[in-house]
Amino acid sequence: MASPATGSPDGQLGLDLLDPDFGATALHRVTPARLDTWDACPRRYRMLHVDRPAPARGGAFAHTTLGAVVHLALRSLASLPAHRRTPAQAAALVGKHWNGEGFRDDAQAARYRDRAADWLAAAAEGPAGTAEPVAVERWVSAPVGSLLVEGRIDRLDAGPDGGLRVVDFKTGRRVPTDTDARDSRQLALYAVAAGEVFHRRCRQVELHHVPTGTVAVWEHDDSSLAGHVSAAEATAGRAADAVAALAAGAGPDEAFPPRTGEQCGTCPVRRHCADGRAAVPEPRPWDLLVS
Repeated sequence: MASPATGSPDGQLGLDLLDPDFGATALHRVTPARLDTWDACPRRYRMLHVDRPAPARGGAFAHTTLGAVVHLALRSLASLPAHRRTPAQAAALVGKHWNGEGFRDDAQAARYRDRAADWLAAAAEGPAGTAEPVAVERWVSAPVGSLLVEGRIDRLDAGPDGGLRVVDFKTGRRVPTDTDARDSRQLALYAVAAGEVFHRRCRQVELHHVPTGTVAVWEHDDSSLAGHVSAAEATAGRAADAVAALAAGAGPDEAFPPRTGEQCGTCPVRRHCADGRAAVPEPRPWDLLVS
């Protein structure tokens, strides 16, 4: 079993406590992705973010490979001058960034490469191609309540009121709804952090489903954002307590109990977790591709 970390490569021990620069109260340094990992399974959180050396991860899934390619292509599209953001140019960017990991065979990979090229061509004629972004793949780090929220935002666009809109691109099977945008803790925390970093109002969050062109939108108010921050603080506190308990001698499964469910099928550390393997079968690497 891996030993508990005294520090991770990026200077974080699961959740760091930061103090001097932000006043007397220590801040938990978090990313939305790490908070989501804790909620999915504390054991997974320990293996990925606390144990050092971290255990080896499983192989690639085609749907995550496809998502990564589309994100890279969208980033490249946004970096082009407006007159070059044509459907043909956008489609060509998929080929530039293509990766075939996780696909069943070359024929399947080629089909999805062509589909992704069609998605990008359509995106070039929508907001991703016609609107001028404020920032693309922007790393933010800002104090939010008792947290130091960090992470990379897919895209920030200007809103009609002079504020900012947080945009997150999705490529999965499920088409997001406005309710999904409302309930996304990641987007809410990014909205608060972006407002701090850019000193501009940021209340609107959007989920752009690239395969269908669907845009799910939610306009937060101070109360709804505060609710997300409060919930994130509670999650961060539980994770920090678990790290402290482990350091004080608690057993790994006592401090970080497994939480089994559908999420175990694609868990990156599934091979190291007998409970997860017993809970659900592992899908084939290509089973979760958008149909």
